[in-house]
Amino acid sequence: MPTTTVHLMRHGEVHNPDGVLYGRLTGFRLSERGVAMAERIAAHLAGEGPLGEPRHDVVHVVASPLQRAQETAAPIAAAFGLDVASDERLLEAKNHFEGKTFGVGDGSLRRPAHWPYLWNPFRPSWGEPYREQVARMLAGVAAARDAAAGHEAVVVSHQLPIWVTRQALQGRRLWHDPRKRECSVASLTSLHYDGDRLTGITYAEPAGDLLPRVKTVPGA
Repeated sequence: MPTTTVHLMRHGEVHNPDGVLYGRLTGFRLSERGVAMAERIAAHLAGEGPLGEPRHDVVHVVASPLQRAQETAAPIAAAFGLDVASDERLLEAKNHFEGKTFGVGDGSLRRPAHWPYLWNPFRPSWGEPYREQVARMLAGVAAARDAAAGHEAVVVSHQLPIWVTRQALQGRRLWHDPRKRECSVASLTSLHYDGDRLTGITYAEPAGDLLPRVKTVPGA
């Protein structure tokens, strides 16, 4: 059976000066640091990183249609002479608070009109159910795995869909504390397969030296 790796990559840092939850809104591009992160991952995978890592065997690059994901995928695809495919199954989760600031003192939480959307964190009640996110992501992962059978694929998506997919694959509950997600911007959550059987999951932050300077705004 072919041994295949599917790298779930979270996009790089986003230019978001107003600190809104941008969700699926259009027009949110990478920040300058986000571009540097994407280029760093491209160099890492291409075997051109500062630590002399070997070149990865990437034959397929696919991304969420959102601008920040497409911009993250572009230098990776270019490093391997590939085009960036687009897959709507990799989109960010739907969220009632999209386009709004989210906080108790000055954000949406102070407005009673929004409170009905907060009653069930297990589903969650404010957006796309976790199970639906996992189902579409796993379908996208399977397609990428088939496209790269025997090699490696890079799948650029978003933090929450990546995290709940990892939770599901590891047999863990899907509801969680968002502050404890191991899925930093520009990180790689790598799924290793023997045929269609998952054999392991690894996590890496090749752009980790840029993370301390990342702006801590919602959704970034």
